[in-house]
Amino acid sequence: MNELLELKDQLRLIPLSHYVFLCLALFSIGMTGVLLRRNMIIVFLSIELMLNSVNLLAVAFSVYHNDPGAQAFVFFNMVVAAAEVAVGLAMLVMIYRNIKTIDINALNRLKW
Repeated sequence: MNELLELKDQLRLIPLSHYVFLCLALFSIGMTGVLLRRNMIIVFLSIELMLNSVNLLAVAFSVYHNDPGAQAFVFFNMVVAAAEVAVGLAMLVMIYRNIKTIDINALNRLKW
């Protein structure tokens, strides 16, 4: 228990603004990847980067405000993100089987 208190004190040595700037940078990199890249795998990785950025920020605020509720939210968010990856990769495999590419621009062939 004492080690847990020491860990929280060590986390508080870094100012909260540093966590905010780090999460802003990670989220911006993820958003850029979603908007600019055409490869579906890169897009999925960028979405995961954005989700992890939000999770990191929630944990940082949780530690600074002594509220474990955000950490429980992060746990459920990671479970949903894992399910999203499984469904997304299944969709990716099916799209690749049908049109033989993972380029997002080629998906316009799937219109009615």
